[in-house]
Amino acid sequence: MASKNNNRGPQRGGRNNQPDPITRWIVIGMVSLVVIIGAVFTIVSNKSSSNVALPPGASKEDGYGIVFNADKTPTINIWEDFQCPSCKRFEQTNGSKLYELIQQGKAKVVFNTLSFIGDESVVAGMGGGCAADQGKFLEYKKFLYDNQQEEHSGTWTKPYVISMAATLGLDETKFAACLNTDKYRKWLTNVADAGGKANINGTPTVVIDGTIIESDQQGINYYTPEGFNAQLVKYGIK
Repeated sequence: MASKNNNRGPQRGGRNNQPDPITRWIVIGMVSLVVIIGAVFTIVSNKSSSNVALPPGASKEDGYGIVFNADKTPTINIWEDFQCPSCKRFEQTNGSKLYELIQQGKAKVVFNTLSFIGDESVVAGMGGGCAADQGKFLEYKKFLYDNQQEEHSGTWTKPYVISMAATLGLDETKFAACLNTDKYRKWLTNVADAGGKANINGTPTVVIDGTIIESDQQGINYYTPEGFNAQLVKYGIK
């Protein structure tokens, strides 16, 4: 995510399973990551709040992410922005594996929705919470990545996102009411604050039992099934 996109950190790779040719860093001296998030978050307030509406399954203890299999171990946290092209690559490569782990109860999986690229990420992120209200968060997430456009393309407006609701089997009236009232805007703020405290500096980022999984230069740990599965096996996940 180039600096003009108000990114607070680097993406882990580019398209077509090749390293991203652009290093996308914001460097602001010795300022902490939490402050960086606040500086670039022009749409969502940088102050977290304890008095905030949370989508079903969201857990403060898990960075306000939406949790599946809360009683299982180990814990896999996925930090992502729906407008991030590298997150789309990750979803296309490993999404089916994560959904399988959820369905088979082999791990606790937490999806932490960041929204720092701009307005469209905020709208898309709030829509994720609204979809969770109707038990369709995973379906919504996959649909967004399948239909992702260029960053800042102007595509993900509220009317457009609402128009997708029926396709996903959502009650469009309820979904529209949720999105149009910004029901989950403050939730996104809390996720951003939690990401800063967890030292999340790029998307996607995978954290297993508190350990951030690093990606090599070729992105193997993130963008090949074999590489990602090898990381899971280290934590006893098969």
